[in-house]
Amino acid sequence: MEIQVIRKWRGKNSTLSTIVLDGKQVGYCLEDVDRGLTQEMPLPDIQKIKIHGRTAIPEGRYQVLVTHSMRFKKLLPILLTVPGFSGIRIHSGNGHKDTEGCLLPGLKYQHISDEYQVTNSRDLFNSLFTQIQAALRAKSEVWINITSNY
Repeated sequence: MEIQVIRKWRGKNSTLSTIVLDGKQVGYCLEDVDRGLTQEMPLPDIQKIKIHGRTAIPEGRYQVLVTHSMRFKKLLPILLTVPGFSGIRIHSGNGHKDTEGCLLPGLKYQHISDEYQVTNSRDLFNSLFTQIQAALRAKSEVWINITSNY
């Protein structure tokens, strides 16, 4: 399973992307502000640029598993080996203050006061989570590929 997150719009503290699954756009993704990080950058460079809890993860391709989140006290998708970041999850939420580096899916979005936010987040999260779990149960790998197209 391949999930594509294509960053398209920037807010003051937020980044809005489209989510494409099997070639079809299924919704949107909200992250913290994109500071131009990439998976190929040396870790010291990422650490110099990153602002903890306020920076989108580096562009790149990451394997996704489902593990128990201590913070949320439930099973959630997690992105593996994100350079300079840990505990990056896909979970529901609406605004950039809900992200702390994580990816927030939503069926729709709004642009208010120079910020983006997603809406109907639980609906899209539940759909994605069900599909991720089914793929993993079928012994398929799940990957997320994050790119920019501003």
